[in-house]
Amino acid sequence: MRRLLCLTAAAVLLCVGCSGRGGGDDGKPAEASPAVEHGSAVRAAVTELGRGTARFHQEIVLEGDGEEYPMTVSGDFDFARDRGNVAVDLPGGGISHVDEVFSDGHVYVSGLNGVGEDMWGLVSRDAAEAHYVLRAPVNDPEHALRQISEMRQVRREGEETVDGVRAVHYRGMLDHDTLTLRMAKDVREKVDDTRDLLGSDIPVFADAWVDGRGRLVRTRMEFNLAGAGVTVTTVLSDLGEPVRVTVPAAEETVMATEVTGILMG
Repeated sequence: MRRLLCLTAAAVLLCVGCSGRGGGDDGKPAEASPAVEHGSAVRAAVTELGRGTARFHQEIVLEGDGEEYPMTVSGDFDFARDRGNVAVDLPGGGISHVDEVFSDGHVYVSGLNGVGEDMWGLVSRDAAEAHYVLRAPVNDPEHALRQISEMRQVRREGEETVDGVRAVHYRGMLDHDTLTLRMAKDVREKVDDTRDLLGSDIPVFADAWVDGRGRLVRTRMEFNLAGAGVTVTTVLSDLGEPVRVTVPAAEETVMATEVTGILMG
């Protein structure tokens, strides 16, 4: 499992230019409305979410060697007050579960290597970096929203039903700066090299679903190339519901100078 995750990550970083998307879908945005840029609708929905609260459930699927490895990131978050609760699960991983609490510019993480069983590692939220493509630093739910808000070449794909709610589906792409947002330097250099080899931005596709009230209800980011891929799908619910956060006591926390590993983004 560990070896394949490493191979998948390496393929995603280094081999993204080796082949096209599999299956019958060429990955290009549909030609539904070629004359209109719909990015403003997506940005408005993200901005509105940023003023309130929501529950979220994120499914991340890593693909490689013909296998799929799912992990989940879920919780509730007060985007207006920058605080919330996050749980991360990777079935079969060396570390299969971590809990996180976001509050006052800090992230408290339980389940880290080198941190006692009843202790929380303390991380600066702003200093955290992403070590994998399409992963958020310390699983910060606002990171994916910022990437989605920067979608380019946005098209309206039509209406769909998302968890019983009718929503407009928008599809676009992420540019290089958005893809590499807050990436660790060594990872960014590899992605930069791949972009240079391709001669253009790495193709990364992004989708957003906005309901009739202008609320963001689902997002997705994906690419699948060279036999390896990553898909990140986030469903948002319980918008506007209260979010309660319990910050660990000072005697239960230790400074964590380095937070790495597939569970930490």
